[in-house]
Amino acid sequence: MLNENGIFNKPLSIRWADLDPNFHVRHSVYFDFGAQQRLDILNNMGLTLEIMREQHFGPVLLREECVFRKEIRLNDHVTITAKLAKLSADASRWTIQHEFLSMNQKLLATLTVDGGWIDTRLRKFVATTPRIVKEVFERIPRTETFSDA
Repeated sequence: MLNENGIFNKPLSIRWADLDPNFHVRHSVYFDFGAQQRLDILNNMGLTLEIMREQHFGPVLLREECVFRKEIRLNDHVTITAKLAKLSADASRWTIQHEFLSMNQKLLATLTVDGGWIDTRLRKFVATTPRIVKEVFERIPRTETFSDA
């Protein structure tokens, strides 16, 4: 999942169910692909759903935006990448940027998400970010324009 350039990337399999009536990938599928990749990354880095459940915290999205540049169709070979664009000092707020790339590395879409962490019992932002969050987010590759949140 982490390539030779230190970037998380994952080949996507476009399914018939991912298409809209115009025979290209429906807009909401981009968001689903991004969500799945983020969870896969966290899980592979040791921040599992089980740990989140045990420690009563979880990610919450504050904003999602996708800029579509070129259609993705059923038999296209597409890769999704993920990099950290922003991170607060305590890792309580973050921005992750996904890029959807063609086989020849042409940019097809950019998905940007802003998020944070909630206490799943209180349903409010966590008072103190769990240590494992800081440890994991410090290891996520950064965008070229990375900044502190």
